[in-house]
Amino acid sequence: CIRDRGMLGVHIPEEYGGAGFTFKELGVVMEELGRGLTPIPFLSTVVLGAGALLLAATETHKAELLPLVATGELRLALAVDDADRDADRPGCAVALRPDGFTISGSKSYVIDGHTADLLVVAAEDNNGESSLYLVPGDATGVKRTRLETMDMTRKLARVDLEEVDVPTSARLGGPGTAPATLEQLFDLAVTALAWEQLGGTQVCLDASVEYAKARHQFGRPIGSFQAVKHKCADMLVRLESARSAAYHAGWAAAADPDELRIAAPLAKAYCSDAYCHVAADNIQVHGGIGFTWEHDAHLYFKRAKSTQLLFGDSTHWRAVLAGRIGI
Repeated sequence: CIRDRGMLGVHIPEEYGGAGFTFKELGVVMEELGRGLTPIPFLSTVVLGAGALLLAATETHKAELLPLVATGELRLALAVDDADRDADRPGCAVALRPDGFTISGSKSYVIDGHTADLLVVAAEDNNGESSLYLVPGDATGVKRTRLETMDMTRKLARVDLEEVDVPTSARLGGPGTAPATLEQLFDLAVTALAWEQLGGTQVCLDASVEYAKARHQFGRPIGSFQAVKHKCADMLVRLESARSAAYHAGWAAAADPDELRIAAPLAKAYCSDAYCHVAADNIQVHGGIGFTWEHDAHLYFKRAKSTQLLFGDSTHWRAVLAGRIGI
């Protein structure tokens, strides 16, 4: 399984109990998880949670928490919302007390937030400075509610915090560091998501081609008809273009942070749209069976639509890209 093979610590440095590989190897894992629509808290824990710790935590926090992530003993969730992603005012407020902080507010659409052992919460203090805080999932004042969503293979939750007390050591980084940390983290997150989308896109194309060869109509495989040929060819073009975008972003995440600022939004925008187009075409190639619950095609379409919106839609990331290159 994922845990026994050390995949949970694939990009965590060896000094923290991980395998010590780069983000490219993490991308390979994400691609395979995307192929199987694997419903495990990998994105929430390994990419988002561990990523936040690697970017912002002290050596003490890293040494304490990352080995538990690598062994599967600790599940994390990043509790942020649209305001946090845009470096605007978060939906949670933090008040200083003599021995720590008190956090109140709510976050919606937290990936695996209802099962996480530890939440990484963005909250804003009275000075308008936003920081990240570690909040135990079972702390007094924390209420977590799983939300009904279109994509049943990825769980989302609403997290409400009512005067939750945390110690001073719960803050990751100094005051006001959340916006910069989240900007870097979301670049990494959408890169990982692009690899996951790539895996799902490949499955949709493979399924379409296999069905087009096996399904006969008018005494011949439907794949011999020009309309189906053209559709499958278009799917292949989108897939290979998405592969180039995702692989480039994975390389940049491992080797060139400056290039990642360009490659990450490009990969998220293109791979999101490519996955949606190919997943929809997969349903069309399968005809009536593609619309039924008995076939997997609808599961990939729902994952494609949900990941298209996750962390911001294609329009948002194209705007981010335009801003970064000065358009």
